[in-house]
Amino acid sequence: MMVAEVHMENPICLIDNRPDGTLVVEEKAMQILLGIRQPVVVVAIVGLYRTGKSYLMNRLAGKTEGFPLGATVQGQTKGIWMWCLPHPRRPNHTLVLLDTEGLGDVQKGNTQNDSWIFALAILLSSTLVYNSIGTIDQVALEKLHYVTELTKKIHTKSSQHGQEEENSAEFIRFFPDFTWAVRDFTLQLEIDGQPISEDEYLENALKLQEGNSEQIKQCNMSRLCIRKFFPTRKCFTFDRPANRRKLHQLEKLKEEDLEPDFLETAEKFCDHIWNTSRLKTVPGGRVVSGTMLANLAKSYVEAINSGQVPCLENAVQALAVIENTAAVREAISRYEELMEKRMKLPTETMEELLELHAECEREATGVFMARAFGDQIGQYQGELAHKLLEKKKEFCARNEQESLNRCHAVLMELSQELEDGIAKGIYSVPGGYQRFLGKQHEIEEKYRLVPGKGIQAKKALEEFLKSKKSVAESILQTDNALSEKEKEIEAERVRVQEAQRQQQLLEEEKDRLEQIKKDQEEINKKQLQDLMEKMEKEKKEWKEETERMVENKGKELERLLEEGHQQQAREMQNEIQHVGQCVPDILKAIFGGVTDIINAAGSHSPKVLPANFYPC
Repeated sequence: MMVAEVHMENPICLIDNRPDGTLVVEEKAMQILLGIRQPVVVVAIVGLYRTGKSYLMNRLAGKTEGFPLGATVQGQTKGIWMWCLPHPRRPNHTLVLLDTEGLGDVQKGNTQNDSWIFALAILLSSTLVYNSIGTIDQVALEKLHYVTELTKKIHTKSSQHGQEEENSAEFIRFFPDFTWAVRDFTLQLEIDGQPISEDEYLENALKLQEGNSEQIKQCNMSRLCIRKFFPTRKCFTFDRPANRRKLHQLEKLKEEDLEPDFLETAEKFCDHIWNTSRLKTVPGGRVVSGTMLANLAKSYVEAINSGQVPCLENAVQALAVIENTAAVREAISRYEELMEKRMKLPTETMEELLELHAECEREATGVFMARAFGDQIGQYQGELAHKLLEKKKEFCARNEQESLNRCHAVLMELSQELEDGIAKGIYSVPGGYQRFLGKQHEIEEKYRLVPGKGIQAKKALEEFLKSKKSVAESILQTDNALSEKEKEIEAERVRVQEAQRQQQLLEEEKDRLEQIKKDQEEINKKQLQDLMEKMEKEKKEWKEETERMVENKGKELERLLEEGHQQQAREMQNEIQHVGQCVPDILKAIFGGVTDIINAAGSHSPKVLPANFYPC
């Protein structure tokens, strides 16, 4: 299904930061995101106010203007602003840029929600850019104290409420990649006279200090949190873009007015973000669309405003409910659309209708499977299967009615001469009965030759013959050309023929119901197979995600060992072991319900719905 790209001319506010500290998701931004069904790459930038965050975001958008830069000491961006654009390197993907309110703005009366802005930027993004001025030193790290508050501001699991600490490995499932942009950097990138890369500069700055004093522990806190929560890290150091006199009009400067070294780094920065930023996902590797991002933002902000600690597990479960409900609705809509488009009523045979239903159902189920996720997927697939059966019954009923209407119209037209003859009494004469039978037989022969009558052709004919039964009996009894014995023989012949036709109709109805039953069993098997494949795919994604977590933690463990920090290394090793031990329990908790459905179905005749629930 083709999904239209979104084109926003300018950024708009996604989350407004009201003067009283209340955060509000703006309806206009919500509607834009809800309309984006493409996967999203979400890049958020955070940092102290007046550090040039907006300028970098405009360059990522491929624009010179967009997010307001400002030319004074007053912060411009309030809350979180959003700009959605077609991804420059990934077709059929949307790049969502989030520019956040500057942290530490002295003009704000309440700075408590700085932590919430920071937390939301992390939770909504797949790449987080931290923007700072000067160098990465102790002062810069201390200004990043918001990282140390993450475990107080966010819980990964509902069971963790009331506990102080959580395994940082669980946060990694939700957290973005981390890029540090150091602006107006004037130092030489070298250590002990040896040149180093920007990434090595960052890693050196994040090395833990030796010692166990409270002061050293405090100094190491931000470093350790960054290393734990953001194992995938990148650094860029930018020269000043232009001389001080021109900085106030930075967005109006042409490329030739900017410093070449700045432009070179800016180009590398943009290329890195465009080429390597991951798709936004939720645990299990589920790719997030704009629609899902909107619902996540709403869920997080509602939790913050209610005074609760946002629980990521609850937010994802709530998102799954929204997406799975929408997936059922979208699948049903798709089924109806396909059936209306492809079905020509009435169908000549039941096989034709059932084949069309199966074809449209497969496509509709594919729509559902592409969108649905989470541990309740089996429940929602069962709901979808039930609704598809109801829709199937509706189409069967329509098909039958269309066939009956068509047949009745044909018979009415063909029998007009017969009706006129009955009204005029032309059959109420000696020998009239044979003339009546001859005319009725002529109608039957012509009726059988008419195409497009549908599956109710025999039933409609039987109803027609039954409607003429009393007239035929009356004509027979008044026909003086026949003896009483001949009349008795004819009446018996008519009764036998009628019984034979009734028996034939019953047998055909039995065959039809058996065909429908067999067809539904095949559909149920296919639905169960789809569910199993979906479950295996999500299991695989969970395992791959866990393997990436362990790999990233393993790299951090190696760094700690190289630096000689044995205690922190042991803690990291315990986290890695904890992740490995928890995987079976996590998979059982997530997929156990689906497995129960599959096991309950039985090996002979797997069913999502009761076998006795058949349409038509």
